[in-house]
Amino acid sequence: MSRIGNKAIAIPTGVDVQISGQDLSVKGPKGTLKLKVSPEIEAKREQSKIVVLPRDESRRTRMVWGMQRTLINNLIGGVTQGYSESLIIEGVGFRAALQGKTLVLTVGFSHEVHFPIPPGIDIKVDNQTQLKISGLDRQLVGQTAAKIRAFRKPEPYKGKGIRYSDERVRRKEGKKK
Repeated sequence: MSRIGNKAIAIPTGVDVQISGQDLSVKGPKGTLKLKVSPEIEAKREQSKIVVLPRDESRRTRMVWGMQRTLINNLIGGVTQGYSESLIIEGVGFRAALQGKTLVLTVGFSHEVHFPIPPGIDIKVDNQTQLKISGLDRQLVGQTAAKIRAFRKPEPYKGKGIRYSDERVRRKEGKKK
């Protein structure tokens, strides 16, 4: 039995949840998100809660049960408060700038890196070295932050690169003579 899957999801006031078959739609003050629930799982609305139940006791059903409950919970969190991720750019001459719907990164290459901002994502640049990525979809926010970080991961000797604000870079000692 899934411990996470057993928990009911509370629906806050101001959030409208529509369930039609395997399609689930959540509408809240910040926007609307949709999810196609796995066919092994059944989502039911009971008063001001959503209950996620398995259709059978197969191994695959047990594997996706908790994940589907978490995805539905993320939808409700997204339309009520949204999600955000912070990145820090470290290094001499390393910086970021916004040009319309494109993020331009100067991170030590012979050229600038142009990253098109996906729809549904908002990026703010503070003092050229701090990025704040925000949006409704938790998965899309995390994936966008990971793609930006992948352009120049932090290196262990000087710590140069793009890192998450809560990430600690393990430093190595340099070569000695």
